[in-house]
Amino acid sequence: MRHCTESTFASHDGTALFYRHWPAAGASRGAVVLFHRGHEHGGRTAHIAEEIDLPDFDVFAWDARGHGRSPGERGDSPSFGTSVRDVQAFIDHIGTAHGIAPERIAVVAQSVGAVLAATWVHDYAPKIRALVLASPAFQVKLYVPFARAGLRLMQALRGNFFVNSYVKAKFLTHDPARIASYEADPLVTRPISVRILLGLYDAAERVVEDAQAIHVPTQLFVSGADFVVHHGPQHRFFGRLGTPIKEKHVLPGFFHDTLGEKDRHIALAKVRRFVLQRFEAPLEIPDLRRSHEASESQIESDALAAPLPWWSPRAWYWAMTKASLRFGALFSKGLTLGEDTGYDSGSTLDFVYRDRAESGNPIGKLIDRVYLGSIGWRGIRVRKRHVEALLRRAMAQLRAAGQPVRVMDIAAGHGRYALEFFADAGQRPDAILLRDYSPLNVEQGRALIDAKGLRGIAHFEQADAFDRAQVAGAQPAPTLGIVSGLYELFPDNTLLEASLAGLADAIPVGGYLVYTGQPWHPQLELIARGLTSHRQGAAWVMRRRSQREMDQLVEAAGFRKLEQRIDEFGIFTVSLAQRVA
Repeated sequence: MRHCTESTFASHDGTALFYRHWPAAGASRGAVVLFHRGHEHGGRTAHIAEEIDLPDFDVFAWDARGHGRSPGERGDSPSFGTSVRDVQAFIDHIGTAHGIAPERIAVVAQSVGAVLAATWVHDYAPKIRALVLASPAFQVKLYVPFARAGLRLMQALRGNFFVNSYVKAKFLTHDPARIASYEADPLVTRPISVRILLGLYDAAERVVEDAQAIHVPTQLFVSGADFVVHHGPQHRFFGRLGTPIKEKHVLPGFFHDTLGEKDRHIALAKVRRFVLQRFEAPLEIPDLRRSHEASESQIESDALAAPLPWWSPRAWYWAMTKASLRFGALFSKGLTLGEDTGYDSGSTLDFVYRDRAESGNPIGKLIDRVYLGSIGWRGIRVRKRHVEALLRRAMAQLRAAGQPVRVMDIAAGHGRYALEFFADAGQRPDAILLRDYSPLNVEQGRALIDAKGLRGIAHFEQADAFDRAQVAGAQPAPTLGIVSGLYELFPDNTLLEASLAGLADAIPVGGYLVYTGQPWHPQLELIARGLTSHRQGAAWVMRRRSQREMDQLVEAAGFRKLEQRIDEFGIFTVSLAQRVA
């Protein structure tokens, strides 16, 4: 039997989560990280550490937040996204505490744990060696008609509450010993919170639909007699995977606990072979920097930009949508700003950040409130908070290193989010340089500098964020660069490469860059066919960049990514990177 040690790691919010570690026998080739099913804990995967028969690999298994010996209300977490971020914190801990980088890690995950792992790989784009998913719970069988809609309604009325699992152990596995241990295990928890169950559904739908953004070599197991989850989304996920290195194995007669089934040796032999093959081959990470020329996201963007035939019902629908927005602008200040300056303009974003119904009439106030509550604008406001959090970290690290804190935002809009943050940041930067291409934004930004009492350390000037020489020539030379909400508006990566090269020229080694991305958006067609851009009223057509594509552009310019945040909707990411030699 392999020796097992038990420990905890501090997750992103300081919560101490429990995990088990089976060290390699001798020199370690890498690590296999196990993620357990819902309702269970890492101890229920301990048999895999032995049976997978990889003695020269470290094996790790956590107890997810709210499960097993980890803290939190049983079956709950602050959100599904919180648990996904816990995965990133666990991988970071394995790197710092055990010296095993992501490039030497294979992830093996089951059921709910498999959805956590797949969401993490999609959203955070880690450079892991392999991903093994066993019966991922992309769509749980609720059996009751309209159960999901009913749960959402009850959550809206009652807030968070818990439901008990209907699944009995005899429907998870044919192994009598596993059935008995499940029924006797005091750490198995049957309740699950509604916010986690619904968050699981939402994340799973997004990841299945956008699986083309996953480029990690992936092995998928489908249990043929699964009473717990539907097969359809698993097959769709596999068909859409972006990696060319992928395997799918349908296991006839297997119940949901795929790697705990009576004949699990069949699956584990395939897992062992896949992991060894991936470690014997060089790490393969496709270069995505030319995705604006040929990629799924480019095809999607071109389709959204193409006009619809006049006789198409969809053309009529979007024409009516645009007309209703223009009519609503007669009453709503928010819609008026969008129609006059563009829904992606600095003026619109300034209105969104203020988050107030500012129209002078009751109808307009109602429209403003609905408009500001749309999922995209809610995500924008979360993005603002994430930018502020990473700015605090970068400023603290610069001061700890004895370096000046000189900030430059290359496309600040009105600059409200930056100026409000720096006005209240406790210890202000040594210099703040805000830039924008729009004279209106520059004028409004200078007025905000005066209103926030930042004259003397803050300056606003007009400049082109995609002109390498202009970015590189900024004075005073920044030690902390910000690019927020800019690159998402431009599909061509050559523009980003010029801009990032200018930032790399301007920021010295050891300095920092905070940058944003948009790997996903549920309203792309509404935005493209209903909203106008600040660019001469043209349609606002976006090309989504996967997180891996965005990170590769930043890395190629000379920055090393340190940390990332993402909203619960999976729309906007914010990352912190450091300038390296």
